Amino acid sequence: MNKAQTTYLIKQKARELGFMYCGISKADFLEEEAPRLENWLKQNMHGQMHYMENHFDKRLDPRLLVEGAKSVVSLLLNYYPEKETQQPDEGTYKVSKYAYGTDYHFVIKDKLKDLLRYINEEVGEVGGRCFVDSAPVLDKAWAKKSGLGWVGKNSNLITPQVGSFYFIAELIIDLELDYDGPIKDYCGSCTRCLDACPTDAIVAPYVVDGSKCISYFTIELKDQLPQEMNGKFGNWIFGCDICQDVCPWNRFSKPHQEPAFAAHPQLRDMKSTDWQEITQEVFSQLFKKSAVKRTGYKGLLRNIQFVQQSDENQT
Repeated sequence: MNKAQTTYLIKQKARELGFMYCGISKADFLEEEAPRLENWLKQNMHGQMHYMENHFDKRLDPRLLVEGAKSVVSLLLNYYPEKETQQPDEGTYKVSKYAYGTDYHFVIKDKLKDLLRYINEEVGEVGGRCFVDSAPVLDKAWAKKSGLGWVGKNSNLITPQVGSFYFIAELIIDLELDYDGPIKDYCGSCTRCLDACPTDAIVAPYVVDGSKCISYFTIELKDQLPQEMNGKFGNWIFGCDICQDVCPWNRFSKPHQEPAFAAHPQLRDMKSTDWQEITQEVFSQLFKKSAVKRTGYKGLLRNIQFVQQSDENQT
C-alpha cells in the first residue's frame, strides 16, 4: 500500500469514527511557534498554569514525544449542542458548551485508540501515541499546519463552514504519509471577539493573556478570585464561550452527533437558586463523567458565590 492509499484510509476511518475533519502534517520542529511560546511564557500570560513552562522542547518537536515520529494526524470532533439543549442566556449560571456531556478526554481517547488499532491492522506495526489535551502538544499549531483551519484573533482554531466549537486531538505516528498544507486566515478586519471579552483577556489580535481569561479563573486558578474581576464574569461559572459565541464563523456551527456529549437533562433546567443550593451529592450526580469535575465541588461553589456576589453588588 502506498502513501496516498494509506493517507486516504486513515482519513476515511477518522470520518467513520465520527471525527469532523482529519488533516496530516510532517512531524517536525515548530519554528514559528517557538518564539511566540517563549514570549507568552516570559510575559506570564499562563498565570498559575505552571505546567505550561514544562517540556518546552517537547511542545515544539513531536519527535521528542514519539521516537521516529514522521506524521502528526490532527483530528477535530464537534461538540456544538442542539439549540434547544443549550442553557438560556438569562436566568441561570452558565457552563461552557464543551462540558455539557461526558468528559471529552475519555470519548476522544477511545476513538484515537480505535484509529491507531485500525492503522496497525491495515498497514502493519506502526509506533505512535494518542494525545488529547493532556500532554505537551500544541494542538492548534498542528491543526493549522495540516490545513484544518486558521488560528483566529481569539486564539481558537477556526474552520471555514464549521466554526470553532470542536475538540482537537492528535495521533503522532512513525509512518510517513501525504501531508496537507495550511489555509488562509479569514478573520479579516473583524474584532468582535476582542470587543466582547469582558476581562480584556484578548490583549491584541491573536494574543490571549490566559491569566485574564474567565476560563482560567473558573477552572485553572485555585486561589480566591480577584476582586478586580467582580462583575465581569456575567453568568459564567465554568469556562466561557463569549469569544466563540460572537465569532461570525460560528453561525455555521451544526449540532454534534456524539451521544456521549448530550447534556445532562437536569443541566438546562437549573436556575440560579438551584446552583446556589447545589449539594455535593447533586454535583456528583450531575457531573459524574463531566469535565466540570476538574474544578471540583468547592471550586464550583467558589465560582457561584463570586458571580452571585457580583450580581448583588450591581443591584
